[in-house]
Amino acid sequence: MNPCISTYFSNIEDPRINRKKLHSLSDILILTVCAMLSGADGYEAIEEFGCDKKSWLKTFLPLKNGIPSHDCIRYVLMKLPPKQLQSAFIAWVNAIKEKIPEVVAIDGKTSRGSQKKAQGLAGLHMVSAWGASNQLVLGQEVTEEKSNEITAIPALLKCLELKGCIVTIDAMGCQLDITEQIIEQEADYVIGLKGNQGLLHKDVKEYFKTAQDTQFKDIAHGYYEEVDKKHGRHETRKYWIVNAPSTLHRVDKWKKLQTIGMVERKSTIGNKTTIDIRYFIASIQADAKVFAKAVRGHWGVENKLHWRLDVTFREDDCRIRTGNAPACMSTIRHICLNLFQKEVSKLSIKKKKLKAAWNDDFRYKVLFGL
Repeated sequence: MNPCISTYFSNIEDPRINRKKLHSLSDILILTVCAMLSGADGYEAIEEFGCDKKSWLKTFLPLKNGIPSHDCIRYVLMKLPPKQLQSAFIAWVNAIKEKIPEVVAIDGKTSRGSQKKAQGLAGLHMVSAWGASNQLVLGQEVTEEKSNEITAIPALLKCLELKGCIVTIDAMGCQLDITEQIIEQEADYVIGLKGNQGLLHKDVKEYFKTAQDTQFKDIAHGYYEEVDKKHGRHETRKYWIVNAPSTLHRVDKWKKLQTIGMVERKSTIGNKTTIDIRYFIASIQADAKVFAKAVRGHWGVENKLHWRLDVTFREDDCRIRTGNAPACMSTIRHICLNLFQKEVSKLSIKKKKLKAAWNDDFRYKVLFGL
């Protein structure tokens, strides 16, 4: 049995004044988690779930004053300190994960439903850490705009246990300070390279072009190739990695930069073929299989995390926009996703969510990790 998330909720500061604490903070948060596991996505739906499942909830929650109203739930989530909820989440994940993942992918996602276009306000942007091997969200950091990922990434990394991991980040995180922090936390990095590092990107691109033109003659390199045929798509991925040449722009400024890599992804659907080429800097050795695993692990963020949040949890359709509630609800979705991931049946996340909606025993099993 895994530690219940309620144990970690007890350390969160209750935002209400004492005379208004009719319902305990832990009761409200656990009710919200149970309701979201079962498909609820708004305050009224959470209250309705609580009323329908009151007898079941009372088997493990005190609920001394019954089920909180949707206004009470709304007030608490609007005022709850997101940082404290995120810290509780990370402490819980550290307790339930069986091992430190080999690849930790850092990536951001905007919740479109939280946007306030009429007021010209951007939606909530959450930078998350995804454990590629154990398929768990490891932590998150909130930022109001995508451009602020550069400041959010170091704050998130600081909260994570990274020793022995390979941290992957897209080109937004290709910053000297970020690579230095990763190395100081005793991890390695594989980071995407684009125009934000103009001269370095240009040098790496030209180096691989010359190497390919000469078929890597006299150039020690690692090479690995993968072929996938699924759902009418034929995809070939080719990976090259070489020791970083000393002629690269400011190569000595990057902490422990050892290698540079290139990935060519060729995808064919019907008569249409697309080719995508990407470049990377890395602190790992020139092992193409390790490089491929890191890049593939990062791509998994889109399919295993962001896609599930959008399709299974309908995050982009959620219209909760006020106060701290969007950030808190995003963290609670991560809790629910991790709970489903830890449940051992072979059902898809979508089917687990459906089963949790109508089966009290299954929902209990998911919540308590039995």
